Amino acid sequence: MTLAPAQRSRTAILAGAKIVIGEVGSYESNMVDIAARAQVSRATVYNHFADKEEMMLSLLESEILRLADLAKAATSTKNALLVLSREISGDVALRKMTVTDPTDIAAFITIGAHPLWAVVQESLAKIFGLDNSSLVLHWLLGQVASPLTPAESAHQADQLSSALNANN
Repeated sequence: MTLAPAQRSRTAILAGAKIVIGEVGSYESNMVDIAARAQVSRATVYNHFADKEEMMLSLLESEILRLADLAKAATSTKNALLVLSREISGDVALRKMTVTDPTDIAAFITIGAHPLWAVVQESLAKIFGLDNSSLVLHWLLGQVASPLTPAESAHQADQLSSALNANN
C-alpha cells in the first residue's frame, strides 16, 4: 500500500516523536528535534499538528491502533498477549517517560473518560472478548511501570491465555 505524501509526512513525524521521546522524554522533546528526526521541516510538523499536545495525542492514538492491529493479526490468544506484552515492556519511549515524566505516565495509565480509552477497551474486547478485556487491560497497564523480560512475557502470556481459554 502506497501512502500519500501527507500521510507519509505524518507517519514520519510520529515516528520521529517516538524516537525523541525515547531519548529525552516528552517534557524535554521539542518540535525542532522531532522535525529533524522525521526529516521534515518544522513548518511541515505545524501543518499537521497545532502544537505538541495535539501531536502527543496523535502519537498515543497511533500507538494504540498499531498495537491493536498487531494483536488482531496474531494467530492465537497466547500470541496476541505475547506481542502486546513485548511491545509494551520493550517500548523505549515508555521506559524513558517512566523516569523523566512520571506524572504523565500516571495520567496515561489511569483509565478515564478520554475517548482513547474507549478505543483501547473496544479493541481489547474485539480481540479477547468483553469478559476478558478488563483483565488483559490491567495486566498490560502493569507492564508500563514494571516491564517484563521477554521470558516473563512468554510465561505470563501462556498462563493468562490458559486462564482466558478456560473461561470460554
